[in-house]
Amino acid sequence: MVNSALEKAVNEQIKHELYSSYLYLHMSSFCTERNFPGFGRWLMMQSEEERSHAMKFYAFLHQHGNHVDLQAIEKPAGKYKSPKDVFENVLGHEQKVTALIRKLYELAIREKDYATQIFLQWFITEQVEEEANATEILQKFEMIEEQGPALVMLDRELGARSAS
Repeated sequence: MVNSALEKAVNEQIKHELYSSYLYLHMSSFCTERNFPGFGRWLMMQSEEERSHAMKFYAFLHQHGNHVDLQAIEKPAGKYKSPKDVFENVLGHEQKVTALIRKLYELAIREKDYATQIFLQWFITEQVEEEANATEILQKFEMIEEQGPALVMLDRELGARSAS
């Protein structure tokens, strides 16, 4: 059984992960409504991934005989100017989630809860990937602004080369 402080913190994290799912769904809708179905699809998939993260925490609590206390999820407040603005918000949000995961991990260390520490390792690695993905997308926006879309398309074409 996870102690009560960790149980409460993991329940909070479930709420944050579900909020992330809801936020990305909101962003997906923004992009799709503005005729950017590719951005919308990417964000929809991100929404589904965040929900799966919440379910990992949910299962973890049940696996350890703890109570899951589902909490209210606030409405996403974001108003976006462009797809680039959306992805700037994605990066900022992922950085917040990284900070939450680190805080949860620090609590697991203080509580000497080794099972929770091991469980959280996956999320720590995942957050490195999440931030890297958002950063890469933003860098591509900047490349398009600086170099033009043709150069980005040529780079993608050359990157698709397969070994002979």
